[in-house]
Amino acid sequence: MPLDPISRPAEGGTFLGSDAIAFDAVPRGAVAVVGIPGATPYPSGSLHSGSAPAAIRCASASQAAKRSHYDFDLGGPLTQPGQTLVDCGDIAFGAADFASNRKRIETIFATLLDRGAAPLLLGGDDSVQIPVLGAFAALGEISILQIDAHIDWRDEVEGERFGLSSTMRRASELAGVKSIVQVGARGIGSARASDVADARAAGAQLIDMRTLRAKGIDHAVQCVPEGRPVVVCFDVDGLDPTVVPGVLGRAPGGPGYGDIVELLNGVAARAPIIGFNIVEFVPEEDVGGLGTRTVCRLAMLGTGLLARSARR
Repeated sequence: MPLDPISRPAEGGTFLGSDAIAFDAVPRGAVAVVGIPGATPYPSGSLHSGSAPAAIRCASASQAAKRSHYDFDLGGPLTQPGQTLVDCGDIAFGAADFASNRKRIETIFATLLDRGAAPLLLGGDDSVQIPVLGAFAALGEISILQIDAHIDWRDEVEGERFGLSSTMRRASELAGVKSIVQVGARGIGSARASDVADARAAGAQLIDMRTLRAKGIDHAVQCVPEGRPVVVCFDVDGLDPTVVPGVLGRAPGGPGYGDIVELLNGVAARAPIIGFNIVEFVPEEDVGGLGTRTVCRLAMLGTGLLARSARR
């Protein structure tokens, strides 16, 4: 497969004003931003988060000059001297061949990881994470921290096994995935009782919102194995919809932004964060730009956490 199916950032510029660079030329140890508009939509669905990478990049423009400023969510500057942030653009989406989409994504992420990069994924719907996690799991043993209002353990939906409701089930089938910690489930989603049972039988730790409220953020942090590299899978509907209203599946009762800061800093103190995926933001459903600013802020937080792990 040719290693050039990726477009440079266009309108809105690069993320945080970083240098645009080809993914197969990323410097070792760099945080590499990659947009993925979509991978495997359902027959009845659409590329509902396809505009999110550009929206996040555009929102970051006003923050570009502050990259060296003190970030209170990180306890220091967002990026420090010697830390490299680059933007590789967006991976092409093919509407006629979803298998090729997945292969293209996995190949590009495998190349980034082989170059020692720490990828920051700007999605795109949740299906884009399936091939991305395949690349991480092929690299070695990993843990997954999923933040999501839904557990994504359906085996198939509408005959499709690689769609957005099957992400964690497909991840559980990867030999390199040794632990899955899922935080934020609440309300009613697509999961059936059998899917919940399958998740628990496979060893997934389901920390739903009732459990999180009862036991606290530190309980969720302690569920992440110490020392093993972590990939953060952040579906933004995991946040309360008052924080990010621009999602398809608004579910009341979720964590706030401050809860996520506490959770992620706690996890980063236990284990290196080697990948940070942001998915399921729908800019067209946003209210007053609130979600766009928050999701951009999450991407900045991910940048800082990835950079700090890369320096360990």
